[in-house]
Amino acid sequence: MQSVSIFLIDANKLFREGMKALFSEGEFRITKEAASFSDVPPSAMMEGDTPELIMMDPASANGTVQAVTVLREQYPTARLVLLASHLDAQEMANAIQAGADAFLMKDISPAALAQSLRLVMIGEKVFPTHLAALLITGKAGANSSANGPTAAKGLSQRETQILERLLQGDSNKMIANHLNITEATVKVHLKSLLRKINASNRTQAAIWALENGFGGKVEKPMEAVA
Repeated sequence: MQSVSIFLIDANKLFREGMKALFSEGEFRITKEAASFSDVPPSAMMEGDTPELIMMDPASANGTVQAVTVLREQYPTARLVLLASHLDAQEMANAIQAGADAFLMKDISPAALAQSLRLVMIGEKVFPTHLAALLITGKAGANSSANGPTAAKGLSQRETQILERLLQGDSNKMIANHLNITEATVKVHLKSLLRKINASNRTQAAIWALENGFGGKVEKPMEAVA
């Protein structure tokens, strides 16, 4: 099986060497590297094949959103993953809206990183556990209205409960069991919820919750949400 080529952008040379060693064999391979976003050549100047996946530390760029936008324009077919040392929930939301496919933390395990990259390569959006906690506790999202985001969008109590469970990473079956309703009922409410907030999937619903200061209670941790 041919390895997925990765362009790694990170100021820390030791980290870059570690990542190259980690992906020296198997399905992923670091084929190009740069110490900063400013060192990244336009795709037209790229020697050899363009990368299939770009992995960048946001700290390597002066302006994450601008960097994501430029990379998305220059490398439209490449998947784009941000690998950060700390979580800035608003920065993450803005980056994903600008075109990033994932926002991961550097303390992720090698196995979880590999699995996250697999999900990204099949078109999934991936972001860390910490986001769910920030979302549900209401610590992220400075744009909430005085009456709360759910009131602003006309979400029902049941839709709000389902949104909370989505942020926990629950499947429809798990949501049904938790709320003591049928899966069919969950699907009806979920469809209504997504329509009201103009989201097409669960990830977009989570991003909406982030931007609108959605609050609630954290019940369990997760490895990642996709």
